[in-house]
Order: sequence, then structure tokens, then C-alpha cells
Amino acid sequence: MAKVFDIVGKVGLGIAALGAIANQALYTVHGGQRAVIFDRFSGVHEEVVGEGTHFLLPWIQRPIIFDIRSRPFNVPVITGSKDLQNVHITLRILFRPTPELLPKIYMNLGVDYEERVLPSITNEVLKAVVAQFDASDLITQREVASQRVNDSLTERASSFGLVLDDIALTHLTFG
Repeated sequence: MAKVFDIVGKVGLGIAALGAIANQALYTVHGGQRAVIFDRFSGVHEEVVGEGTHFLLPWIQRPIIFDIRSRPFNVPVITGSKDLQNVHITLRILFRPTPELLPKIYMNLGVDYEERVLPSITNEVLKAVVAQFDASDLITQREVASQRVNDSLTERASSFGLVLDDIALTHLTFG
């Protein structure tokens, strides 16, 4: 009887070890997400992994999961107008990464890419556009200013692999 329990214990231990390895070898990419695989030997794979459950080599490969749905990002900026008045602007941006460029985004910018890119390009574009208008013109020609910001910012963001779905001037005050 002791031999039977010994064999059952060894089989159970083997099954538990196999289950632990299988658990480490599977990962899930949920809807609205994509994954990039980092390999300890070959680096970041160029292939972007879609939704579903996938295999990887435990302890050698690691998935980096990205959300590819549109997300909001608010950027407050203080800049000067053409007539040298301080203008406080808050810009709301709906952005998402380009799925095909996720390996490049991860290698160049990391997983916190929006914190690295959006504030700097938003400051640059807003200061350039607002400097073309007087303070009173910003109020009367808000749509024109907003369209110029939209065009310039969309162009700048595309060079970083970001798609801007919507850009809105949500707050505009003068100092």
C-alpha cells in the first residue's frame, strides 16, 4: 500500500510540475490589446501578436502587452500669444499606437511612450500655433487655431507611431 501512495505522490508531483511549466508558457492577449515578444537572446521580435492565447518559452521570452484602443491624454500648456499675453490652454488628445509599429515604439520609447512623446510635441505645436494669433483672435478664430493644432500635431505624432483620433482645446484663458 505504501508503494501505491509513493507512486501516486510521484505522479502527482510530476503533473503539478508540468502544470506549472505549462502555466508559465502561456499568455493571453485580450481584445483591444497587442503584444510584442522580448527574447533574452534575440531581443524584441518584429512580429506583433494579436488577440488570443499564445505560447512562449518560459524564462527566455516575455510578452509586453500594449493597449491599442483610443485613450485620452490632457496636456496643460502656458504659452504666449502674438500680442505677448500669457495663454493657458488645456488640450485633450485621444490617441492610440499604430499596431504594426509597436516593436519600434517599444524599442525607442518604452511602454510609457505617451508620457515621453505627447507633452513635448504638444508644447512645441501649441507654442508655434498660438504665437501666430492675438489673444482676441484666439477666441474669435478658435476653430482655425484648433485645426492648425490638429494638423501639425497629427503630423508630428505620426512620426512616433501614434494615431491621434481627436484633438480638442478644452480650456482657454488669458493671463
